[in-house]
Amino acid sequence: MLEKSKKLALKIAQILDDRKAIDVVVLDIHKLTIIADYFVIASGTSEIQVRALCDEVEDKLKQEGIEAIHKDGHGGNRWVALDYGDVIVHIFHQDEREFYDLERLWADGIPLSVDNA
Repeated sequence: MLEKSKKLALKIAQILDDRKAIDVVVLDIHKLTIIADYFVIASGTSEIQVRALCDEVEDKLKQEGIEAIHKDGHGGNRWVALDYGDVIVHIFHQDEREFYDLERLWADGIPLSVDNA
């Protein structure tokens, strides 16, 4: 199951990277919490880009029959969270990402290389 979650996280990272998201990070958090196995974190430069990134992830995964269990924050487009069960995607406006600094909060997570996702 962990390998399936990892593949999904890397696939999402690739979708975000292809859509020009900023600083895409995948964190392996499965040993730290039961809420998810992986976080995918990315930024957009505007609310419009945050929404576009979110829509792209949802659309591409829906084409493969994968739908988010829950989505939060879409109305404001400053921080959108997509819950895919074992993978949670956080798409931030750059300012919010700096403020909330999830990478620092989850610093014990293991970053995965997304270069060849």
